[in-house]
Amino acid sequence: MKNSNNQNPLNSVSKHMNLQLVRFLPYLFILAFGVTIGITICSYLKSSSQQFTQFIGASSQNVSPPIEKLKESNSNLSQVGLKEFIHPSNVVHDMSDEELLWRASMTPKIPEYPFDRVPKVAFMFLIRDIVPLAPFWEIFFTGHEGYYSIYVHSNPSYNGSDPKTSVFHGRRIPSKVVEWGKFNMIEAERRLLGNALLDFSNQRFVLISESCIPLFNFSTIYSYLMNSTQSYVMAYDEDSPVGRGRYNIHMSPTITLQQWRKGSQWFEMDRELALEVVSDRIFYPVFHDYCGGSCYADEHYLPTFFSIMFVEKNSNRSLTWVDWSKGGLHPAKYVRPEVTIEFLENLRNQQCHYNGNDTNICFLFARKFLPTSLTRLMRYATSYLEVHVKQIRPKELSGQKQSKLHLNDSK
Repeated sequence: MKNSNNQNPLNSVSKHMNLQLVRFLPYLFILAFGVTIGITICSYLKSSSQQFTQFIGASSQNVSPPIEKLKESNSNLSQVGLKEFIHPSNVVHDMSDEELLWRASMTPKIPEYPFDRVPKVAFMFLIRDIVPLAPFWEIFFTGHEGYYSIYVHSNPSYNGSDPKTSVFHGRRIPSKVVEWGKFNMIEAERRLLGNALLDFSNQRFVLISESCIPLFNFSTIYSYLMNSTQSYVMAYDEDSPVGRGRYNIHMSPTITLQQWRKGSQWFEMDRELALEVVSDRIFYPVFHDYCGGSCYADEHYLPTFFSIMFVEKNSNRSLTWVDWSKGGLHPAKYVRPEVTIEFLENLRNQQCHYNGNDTNICFLFARKFLPTSLTRLMRYATSYLEVHVKQIRPKELSGQKQSKLHLNDSK
């Protein structure tokens, strides 16, 4: 019994150790499996890394860096830098009216220009096909390149072209049909403004008809416009069937009868107000919806718009002379025998206010001159457009700081 009792502790210890070993075997197996997997993965990654390095090395010999690839693909394309962005050389584009006006409405927040900017006058010709008095205008523009821009809106069906030597060559903008007295006349005016605003150097904008002529030489007109503190949109209240009688009650409350104005279609304005016109989303839709037919929107839209919103910035007169004294739907027309030096002199020498002072230059342009008047106009052109600036000048200009451009009075 004694021997038997002495062996029991040993057997118990052996059993206990065997039991513990059995418990640890799964953990040992898992550990061995993990080590095996780890070694396998490391070997695979090392092999893959070597293959990837070899692949990159081989590829880098055949593939150019992204920037070089872009340069190579664009090497044959014309580069559009700042100059082309601020002074578009080509007036032809494929923008819709909506896209054009959106693009034209953009204006820099930074007031300083990062380039030398010479302010220009944008002459916007609204015509049917050709410019009938083009030779006279050619003389007017000669010698003043860089101080003006030309934009021509004509019937889209016109497929002719201007001579390559003409100032009108390549200046026809994408146009649409325009009908006398219809609302599409306003659309054409905004289309002209939109295209002209794309050139950041255009500072003044004047609408010209096919029967218009300049009454002074380029230097006088340029100085007059650049020194002006106001824009020129005629607006007046006419209590008659052709004035208030054209008002549509549905325009209220945006436009009331008391705010309704009439005036000349032929305007001149600065860049600030031109931007307002192409950006207008308040008054333009009202005219679009309620000023059709005999309303003649071109005689009411800008006069009403400016009288409501920009009365202090508007001179409330037109710079384009026209004779309505004979009555009717159209102003008087002038043919060759009626074009005399005395007649033109009378148009040039009027009385009005300019920048708060009296002046004898009130009209810079005149209409309606028919094509038959061209021969007489050309006879007077040299002296008429060359030296007249020295004889008639706004009185206050002599005491003001003159334009930095130092334009010559003669061509």
